[in-house]
Order: sequence, then structure tokens, then C-alpha cells
Amino acid sequence: MPFTIQKPMRFGDCDLTGIAYHPAYLSMLVDVNEAMFASFGVTWKELMFERHLGLPSVKMNIEFKRPAVYGDVLEFNVHVRKIGKSSLDLYTVVTVDGEVIWTIEQLIVMTSTKDHKSHPWPDDCRAGLEKYLHPELLQA
Repeated sequence: MPFTIQKPMRFGDCDLTGIAYHPAYLSMLVDVNEAMFASFGVTWKELMFERHLGLPSVKMNIEFKRPAVYGDVLEFNVHVRKIGKSSLDLYTVVTVDGEVIWTIEQLIVMTSTKDHKSHPWPDDCRAGLEKYLHPELLQA
């Protein structure tokens, strides 16, 4: 099963015509990824300030299918396609009322916030991410 969460399209996330301002999608995606980690008991606050680990995105491939508008409720379905030594390959499908509005392939790398070099996934993070593992989606 993917990690699933819903987020409303807020007025401040739209342009003057009420259509989603696409950079707002990336801000929403950060919130979604943070919520996915929290779902298995690991907060980003703990990762960053106690463990000194970061989660930068190093690659994104976004495909927009149709616009969202003010008042839409976006459903994010995050599929973990692969967990590497320090990398994380995600495929997120965003829908409104069951219709795909955009998708994103995202590569995240766990890094040390001290030297900004890659860092292996802690066991608790790896175990939590495995709950959402869907390797069959590698060629989405």
C-alpha cells in the first residue's frame, strides 16, 4: 500500500484565477514526505536536530496532467520504489476525485547535516519505508 494523505488546495496556493500555482505543489510535497516519515514514528525534527541528518531531493521528474483549483482536495499516494544504501526512489501520484492531476518521480538522498555527504539509512527509517515499498513501479 502507498502512503496516502489528503491536502486541500488553499487560496494562497493559487493564482488570481483560482488555479494552483505549481510551485505550491512542491511545498505540499515536502509536507507529504514529512508526514510519511511521521507515520512510522520518525520526525524530521528528530532527524535534523538530534541525529543531524537531512533529506535533500536530488532529482525530480514532474508531469502535470490537469490543473487543480481552489477548494480541490488533493490525494497524495506515495509509493516507495527502491530503498538504496542512502537513496530513496519515490513515485507519487496526486489525484482529485480519483482523477490524476500530476505525478512525480523523486530521488532523495539521506545526508549528514554536518558534512553534507551521503549517510546510510538508519534501521528505523528503512523499516518504516519498507511498509510502502512497491518495486514493481520502478518503470512507472
